[in-house]
Amino acid sequence: MSEFSTARQKMVDGQVRPSDVTDLRILDAMLAVPREDFVPAAQRPIAYLDLDIEVGGVGTAKRYLIKPVVLAKMLQAASIAETDRVLVVGCATGYSAAIVSRLAGEVFATESDAALAGAAKTNLSQIGIANVTIGTAEAAAGDAAHGPYDVIVLDGATEIEPEGLFAQLKPAGRLVGVFATTQPPRANLVTRSAGDFGSRVLFDAFAPILPGMQRLPAFTF
Repeated sequence: MSEFSTARQKMVDGQVRPSDVTDLRILDAMLAVPREDFVPAAQRPIAYLDLDIEVGGVGTAKRYLIKPVVLAKMLQAASIAETDRVLVVGCATGYSAAIVSRLAGEVFATESDAALAGAAKTNLSQIGIANVTIGTAEAAAGDAAHGPYDVIVLDGATEIEPEGLFAQLKPAGRLVGVFATTQPPRANLVTRSAGDFGSRVLFDAFAPILPGMQRLPAFTF
């Protein structure tokens, strides 16, 4: 077993399973997808630590792979079926989309940084994933052209209510993400019903804010 394969197994057994992630499809996906292939070379030694790993970005709009446990627990709450159409918002270098690709039928993923979107396409192609379409778009915009979606996954946190993304859900569709609209930030599950949306807190969680999902500064006199 290679060094990274051993680290991947330890990540699943030492971080993900003890966090009440029991969905075997998610565990198998995390064992199968080489997380080290989605981070810069200098970050490969820490690819499987319980960290948000910086993978690039322009200026102050840094992008990260969010902690494996946070991603796994959100995906479990989303209850993704093999026939679902899923949108991953803010996919960075494509790791989250790669995990979701092993759970869903069809995956669309957006990234606001064009260079990272290009890297995501390359990374997914190199490991043979063919059911993910990557596009460049601002996080709050989503990808209405390919919607509506059974599930939308925020690969990061939001400080605003993403109403534009809610509108891209099918009836009974689910959106999962870390909402930093209050303190402490919490992972939430939003479900669309006939003409309305319901929200349920899943767990306390921190994740870097997605570019474009920041709260606007309050006006002061």
